Amino acid sequence: MGILDQFDLSGQCAIITGAGTGLGREMALHLAEAGADIVGVGRRVEPIEDIGHEIRAKGRRYLGISGCDVTDSSAVNAMVAQAVAEMGRVSILINNAGLGGTGRGKTLPELTDEDWQSGIASNLDSAFYCTRAIITHMLEQGGGTVINITSGWGYRGGRNNWMYPVAKGGVIQLTKAIAMTYARDNIRAACIAPGLFPKIDDEARLAEMGSKQPAGRIGFLREIGPLAVFLASPSASYLSGETVLIDGGAIAAGLTPAGVIPRAEG
Repeated sequence: MGILDQFDLSGQCAIITGAGTGLGREMALHLAEAGADIVGVGRRVEPIEDIGHEIRAKGRRYLGISGCDVTDSSAVNAMVAQAVAEMGRVSILINNAGLGGTGRGKTLPELTDEDWQSGIASNLDSAFYCTRAIITHMLEQGGGTVINITSGWGYRGGRNNWMYPVAKGGVIQLTKAIAMTYARDNIRAACIAPGLFPKIDDEARLAEMGSKQPAGRIGFLREIGPLAVFLASPSASYLSGETVLIDGGAIAAGLTPAGVIPRAEG
């Protein structure tokens, strides 16, 4: 097998949640470029349809599933069943969908049950539901790969930042449990922990945020896709249970993912 052949995803199919925009979109396009067929999952119709045109233009099969609430286990079960029924073998799952949730910035006494449940549901429950729904299929077909998107916040807490770091830390541990439990079933699991990547169109704000990073910039969206291809490919066949930080060295420098260590006032 040649070097490039080790990154070939031909004949594989990936479910990617949050595939319509941002990091999910980039990972979907890169996996398609590497040969994979794609099931793009998201809440909004237009982004899921738009990326489908680009993936089909690469000669890949594409199934778009919009309106799926990945915090609803019944909706997730239906989504996975549809993907398997229409695409056949699904060998890759990328749990990318997630939200900051409500309640950030509140003090602990101010935090409501709803704030807590919102943050945990969108960032941890969703990954659990999707993995649980696909795991039997992966066992029956003889293997698969689960890639969970976590965050540097899974390593470091933040002042009055409660649910997101807890949930993302939970995703890291969920990944380890999947890897350990199913290693002899040819099922791998790994995490990607992105640092700061653009989520807004304010160039001045992005530049200011990037200036606080060791690399002097935030990440480019195009930098996330090749890592996802590697983790899903035969070249990573002995890599499981690990988290790969792609943050320009922020966590290594002892910073929060935002690039600064916050201090209490006064």
